[in-house]
Formats: sequence, C-alpha cells, structure tokens
Amino acid sequence: MQQKADHRVPVLVVGGSLVGLSLSLFLGRLGVPHMLVERHSGTSIHPRGRGNNLRTMELFRVAGIEPDIKAAASLLADNHGILQTPTLVGDAGEWLFRHIDPGGGLARFSPTAWCLCSQNDLEPVLLKGARALGGDLRYFHEMESFSQDPEGVTAYVRDRDADELYTVRADYLVACDGPRSPVRRRLGIGQSGPGDLFANVSITFRSKLLAETVGGRHFICCYLTNPEADGALLPVDNKEHWVFHAPWHPEHGETLEEFTEERLQRHIRLAVGVPDLDVEITGKASWRAAERVAERYTAGRVLLAGDSAHEMSPTGAFGSNTGIQDAHNLAWKLAAVLDGWAGPDLLETYDTERRPVALATSARASARSVEHSHPGFAPTPGVGAGPRSGILPVVLCYRYLEGAVLDADPAQPVVPDGVRLTGDPGSRAPHLWLRRAGERLSTIDLYERSLVLLSDAGSAAGRAWHAAARRIADTDGVRLVAYRIGTGADADLSYDADGPGGGGEWAAAHGTTADGAVLVRPDGFVAWRSAGTEGDPEAELREALAAVLCRR
Repeated sequence: MQQKADHRVPVLVVGGSLVGLSLSLFLGRLGVPHMLVERHSGTSIHPRGRGNNLRTMELFRVAGIEPDIKAAASLLADNHGILQTPTLVGDAGEWLFRHIDPGGGLARFSPTAWCLCSQNDLEPVLLKGARALGGDLRYFHEMESFSQDPEGVTAYVRDRDADELYTVRADYLVACDGPRSPVRRRLGIGQSGPGDLFANVSITFRSKLLAETVGGRHFICCYLTNPEADGALLPVDNKEHWVFHAPWHPEHGETLEEFTEERLQRHIRLAVGVPDLDVEITGKASWRAAERVAERYTAGRVLLAGDSAHEMSPTGAFGSNTGIQDAHNLAWKLAAVLDGWAGPDLLETYDTERRPVALATSARASARSVEHSHPGFAPTPGVGAGPRSGILPVVLCYRYLEGAVLDADPAQPVVPDGVRLTGDPGSRAPHLWLRRAGERLSTIDLYERSLVLLSDAGSAAGRAWHAAARRIADTDGVRLVAYRIGTGADADLSYDADGPGGGGEWAAAHGTTADGAVLVRPDGFVAWRSAGTEGDPEAELREALAAVLCRR
C-alpha cells in the first residue's frame, strides 16, 4: 500500500528527551535515516536525571561521545556518595555510601565508569552528536495523530512555530513521549505495577553561603531528614546553584500553588539547619515517582521506549538508564530489519527482552527508595519489598532469558543476586583489554555495527570458526565480523600487556574453550556460544544465526 506523505523516513522517533536523543544517536551510528519530533522548543533546562551508570557509559563510549559527556559533567566530577542527615550543620548524619567504587574494583568489569551528568547538560551533547550524524531532529514540532497499516505508519505532525501540519510516512514509529505517552494511550496498551509512589516539588535555587555549610562533603545527593522539613539536596555547581526536592502530598489535597516562594525558602532553611541562609528561588516543577510497566512494548509497527514503556522510582537513576538501554537494544534490531539481514520478527524480541528487565529493575528501584528513606515515600505494604541485591547486578548483569539469544538458561533470574559476567547467552559480554594494530581497546569496543564472532587464534578449530564466519558474511549478507584472539601471525586481536593475558584467557572469560566460539550481538550481549564442534562449523554457525536473527 503506497501512502502519500510530505516526508518518508524508515524510522520516526516521537520525543526528544534523553531516550529519544539516544535512539537518534544510535540509529545515526548505524546509518539508519530517521526523523525525530519534539513538542518542546529545546532540550531540558532543569538539572535532573544525573546518574549515568556503567552500562550507559559503555554505550556512549562506543558511540564516540564519552569525552564530550565527561567535559559537560566536569563541575560534578569530584562529587561522590549519598549523605543522610537531620541537618547540614556540624558532623551529624551518615553516608549511605561514600564512594560508588572505593577500591577501583569496577575496572575489572568495564572500560569506563559512572558519570554524574545532569539531563540539562547531557541532552545538548546527545543532540550535537545525533545531528553530526545527519539526524533530522525537529524541536517545537508535535505529532498530533498517527495511523498504521501492515506496511508502515502515517503520522500527522504540526510545526508549532509556523502552525503548519504535515505528514510523515515511516516504516516504524518509536514512542519516546514520556510517562503520559499519548502514543501508548492511543494504542490502548495498559500498565502493570503499584502506580504512583510519591510526589515531590523540585526547586532550583541560588545560595552563595550554602557551600560554606556543606564544606568538603561533595555528595551526589543529601537526604535531609528533619521531620518538619525533609527533602533531598543536590548540588549543581558546588558553589551557588542547587536543587532541592521537597515532599508534596496531593493525595491529602495539597496543591502546587501552596508552595509559595516564602514557604520554599523557609523549608530549605529549616532542612539545612541555617535559619538565615540566603535562598533565592529560581524555579520550581512538580514530579511524581511511580512504578509502572507497559503490558507490551510493541503494537504492529509502533514501539515504546523509555518512560512511555516504564516508570521507576528515581532512587538509583534506574529509569533514565533503562530507557537509554531500551534505545540501544532497539536501534540495532531496527537497523538489521531495515537492512534486510534479519527477519521482521526480530523486532518482537525487543518486548521479550526489555520488558522483563524493566519489571525487575523497577522493583529494585522501589526497594532502594525504601532503603534510602526517600523523602515523601511512605510505601504501602509490599511496595519496595523486592530483592535487595547490590546495585551492580542490576546495572551490568541483567540478562535476556528469551528473545534474540540461543540456549539461554530460563531458570536464571533476570537480575542475579551477585556479579556474574561469564559469557552466558543472554548476558552482556565480558570486558577484556586487548590490542589491535598497537591500539589498546576493550572487547566492549568491538560491538556496535555488526554481529561479532570470537574464536581462538592458536587452535585449528578457532581458525575454522573464523573461516566459516567470513564465508557467511560474504555470501549471506549478514553483518558479521570475525576476530581471532591470541598470539601469533593469525591473531586479529592480542592480549594487552597491562591487562589479562595467557593462552585461552578470552575463552575462559567467555565460558568456552580454545576450540569454541562466541557470537556477540551489536549491543554487546552474547547471542550464542559453542564449546567446540565435531561437525561442520559453518552449518552450526549458520543455524545459530538463523535462530538469533529470526531468519526462518
């Protein structure tokens, strides 16, 4: 069916906040033409959503913008830990945690690190990166309606500046349009979960004297627990710009209008413990924390990502990171289907993989809010009573038990109790430092634009796997790159002298042998592995690819 339209694109992204911009960046890196429409006139102006975890920073590293993000985050580079205290005067209170990586042990697991970059600083970096790759990003443009048919989606978009309506025809539409997602509602997709958890009023303010009271306690966040004026204090520049989250109780009839400038100034002074603190209110906005997950992430040619698919308590910054990782999972699948090297059913695995992760992560976010006694959160019985595994398993060790993976263990939990990164199918592939033509790189850096087959450079079986992958890439049109790891003239990748070394180390790290092979997806997750074959490597690999890419 041919639809007339003013514009034709493979992918239309609705919503230009963190998740929409990340999806635009990832699509651009994969060479997928797309259009993004955002109803607001520009990027976020409010300092929120600041915690970018290890996995998210890995994605931004591979996408080439990690240095720009660190530059944008430089003002808070020395801030660490979460403090809980009844007052900032004196030395009262305790650190819920002082450093996220006190001994530097996380370097074993990742080539990068957590980064504290607020949304208002991160979004311009994403926007610049996406536009540099040719993305058509349109701010102050709002999608008013859409319809879909078996061949695509027709969207009606209004240029709010010119007040003109135009049509966009896309193969796929991705809704990154927030927790009240008009797209999700139009599709009639319901949500599961406890719903609203608590509400806050976020206040931006200026105070030149507060830095003296804070002193050398350069925290990420400080929970102030005075029962008459509790709240969360966050630094913006550690000098005079700050954010304060005050509890708001609309369920008791409290209105936003009651939060006058005088009330907010009094509340902040009492919370901090300095009666004459200089407080200049520069802005306020209300927000609600919730735990909800969409009942499905796909409906025909329309897909949900980020807050339109899931809402989470803000403690731990799981929500924005989960949304960015949604976008990364979806981008390579869209590219593979549109380029024709994967079957269209591959997009159904987006729901199969990402929805269980959101369910497990949102439960962990609520549990963490209980652990931290987040201001304003008085959970009902059962809410926030989920598993209390550490933060790293949630951030880095979640796994896909079904979807575009082969031989994943369905008995394993989506989020394990401990840190396990041993190359299991459905898990994020392990990090190892390697050398390629003298350049130091992580295995994580190999995964973005194609499937990758790893095999051993020193074994005959490893060379056979490598040759089979090369033949399949040449004849089947699959984006597949093969690397032989080890020593000698045949090695494409060698061990880094300052990192792990020794024959077969890559194989042990990935849970296989020197006669085996590991197939890693473009998003860095293990799709399949073999401990070795007594048959035809090409036939075995071809069968695995057909299953993973839904080509049969």
